[in-house]
Amino acid sequence: MAENTPARPPQGATGVLVLADGSMIWGRGFGAAGDAVGEVCFNTAMTGYQEVMTDPSYAGQIITFTFPHIGNVGANPEDIEAQNPHALGLIVREDVTDPSNYRSTQHFDTWLKHNGRIGLSGVDTRALTRAIRIQGAPNGVIAHAPDGVFDVEALLAKARAWPGLEGMDLAKDVSALQSYTWDDGLWTLADGYATHAANPDGPHVVAIDYGLKRNILRNLVAAGARVTVVPATATFDDVMRHQPDGVFLSNGPGDPAATGEYAVPVIRQLLEISKPIFGICLGHQLLGLAVGARTSKMHQGHRGANHPVKRSSDGRVEITSMNHGFAVDAASLPANAEPTHVSLFDGSLAGLRLTDKPAFSVQYHPEASPGPQDSHYLFEQFVSALIRES
Repeated sequence: MAENTPARPPQGATGVLVLADGSMIWGRGFGAAGDAVGEVCFNTAMTGYQEVMTDPSYAGQIITFTFPHIGNVGANPEDIEAQNPHALGLIVREDVTDPSNYRSTQHFDTWLKHNGRIGLSGVDTRALTRAIRIQGAPNGVIAHAPDGVFDVEALLAKARAWPGLEGMDLAKDVSALQSYTWDDGLWTLADGYATHAANPDGPHVVAIDYGLKRNILRNLVAAGARVTVVPATATFDDVMRHQPDGVFLSNGPGDPAATGEYAVPVIRQLLEISKPIFGICLGHQLLGLAVGARTSKMHQGHRGANHPVKRSSDGRVEITSMNHGFAVDAASLPANAEPTHVSLFDGSLAGLRLTDKPAFSVQYHPEASPGPQDSHYLFEQFVSALIRES
């Protein structure tokens, strides 16, 4: 993966990334002290590091940011996609500077310490990213010791013992534990987040939380819906008890085949009664599994805010946010499921719709946060169809 270095830390090193192949990448630790084991991936977004770190889809992962200046606008209590960070740690090129942004309320280093997340700076992130692209996402341990003392053998053993994301169900770990309603809307420069913006007479959307981001809920509200969130393990009866006009399948971490053990039967029951469904990311993969398609782990995954996706209906290209390490195999789609979007990076399936049921999904994150807003129309499309049917 990377050039092996001596077990003894170089002078001044207070952080290290130890990979399962024995490679050790030294740097300067920041944030919380300690260590964490997970899959090492990379994200190409130039903005939105706080949203990325709090995205539940990053559970079990250590993020290498390709953009060199991370943390320089500080942190605030608004730009979060979940109550706590779910990414285990981050790797960056440059040291985190003092914040320079009028919305900042806290130094990013302080925010990481407060949330128990580890940072590693001074790393050649271009070389690490290139290695991941060529060899695939490795398992590794990120560690920060302010005194520069590491038990590298123990860290290596931990990296090698971690089983990896394939076969791992993480949705239950990050999902809400009970149902709740959501009624806040999108952020604006003048007013911040719109509070109590839900339409009390709008169609009722039940969102199944496999690890959802808050901006998804905000977009559903902005499109005119009333929203109730239910846990990932909600049964068909749990969902229908809320009398939904439509059901949303959220993003989330881990292997869709593992989460599908309990999620797919519920989705199939919803399809049997022709309940309108909209899924994204993990929700897209689960919809694919529910209709008989296959999913598989990708070599490096797609993570960033600059992914071009071609829309089959008119050939237009959307620039999208993505965060996924698994994908639906387009060749395995049944006759009643047609591709609607395709990634222009590698040709992988980026969207599907059923021809005999009111259900569709996309692999990317149309809610952005961070990223472009090219795909916000999908929320409007979903909610508008529910309004027409009501």
